[in-house]
Amino acid sequence: MALVPGIDSIMSLALVLLVALVAGLVKGSVGFAMPTVMMSGLTLLLPPEQALAALILPTLVTNTWQALRQGVRSAWDTMVRFRVFLSVGAVCLVASAQLVPVLDARILFGAIGVPITLFALMQLAGWRPSVSRPSNRVEAAVGGFTGLIGGISGIWGPPTVAYLTAIGLPKAETMRTQGAIYGLGAVALAGAHLQTGVLRAETLPLSLAILPTALLGLWLGFKLQDRMAQDTFRRAILVVLTLAGLNLMRRALLG
Repeated sequence: MALVPGIDSIMSLALVLLVALVAGLVKGSVGFAMPTVMMSGLTLLLPPEQALAALILPTLVTNTWQALRQGVRSAWDTMVRFRVFLSVGAVCLVASAQLVPVLDARILFGAIGVPITLFALMQLAGWRPSVSRPSNRVEAAVGGFTGLIGGISGIWGPPTVAYLTAIGLPKAETMRTQGAIYGLGAVALAGAHLQTGVLRAETLPLSLAILPTALLGLWLGFKLQDRMAQDTFRRAILVVLTLAGLNLMRRALLG
C-alpha cells in the first residue's frame, strides 16, 4: 500500500523529503531555484507530471513567506513596481500551462538553458551588464518569456533572477521581489493546473506531505542568507543560476 499516492516505500518517501529540504535550503539562501531542484530530484523518482504537481504547494507557500518577510507594505510596493512583469508573466503562464499534456518542453528548456548559462558564466568571469533604465517593453518581454516556460515546466526562476541581477537590485529587495514574482506565478500555476488536471485529488497529498520539509529548508536558508555580504550573495546567485542553466540544457538533451 502506498504511503502517499505515487510513493510506495519509506526509502522513496525519505528521498522525496530530502529533495524538498535541499530545495528549500537553496531557495532560502539565494531566493530561487526551488522548482529547478525539485524537478531535477523528483523526476528521478516520479513521473514528470506528478513531480510538477508536487512542487506547486511548496512553491506557493515558500514564496509567500519570502515576499512578506519585510512586511506587507514592502511586498505591495514591489508588486506595484513590477506590475508589468507580473501581469504579462501571469497571462503567458496560464496560457502555456494548457500545453503541458501535449507539448514536448525540451525545446524551451534548451532555449532558456543556453543563454542563462552563458549569462551567469560571463558575469562570474567579470562581465557586469546593467539595465540602468528598465523599460516596460523589456520588462514585458522578460515577464512573458518567464511565464511561458514557467507554465510548461514549473520553473521560472532563471530568467527572472537574470533580469533582477542586470538591473542591480540590492540583496533584500532582490529576495523580496523574487518572492512576490514567484508567489503570484505559483498562484497562477496552481489555478492553471487545476484546470489541466495536473493538480488533482491523486497528486495533492504528495504536495502537502513535502510542504513542512520544504519550509524547514527555507528557514535554514534564510538564516544562511542573512549572514551573506552583498557580493557573496550575488556570486551565490550566479553559481546557482549556472547550475540551473546546465540542468535545463541536460533536460533539453536527455528529456
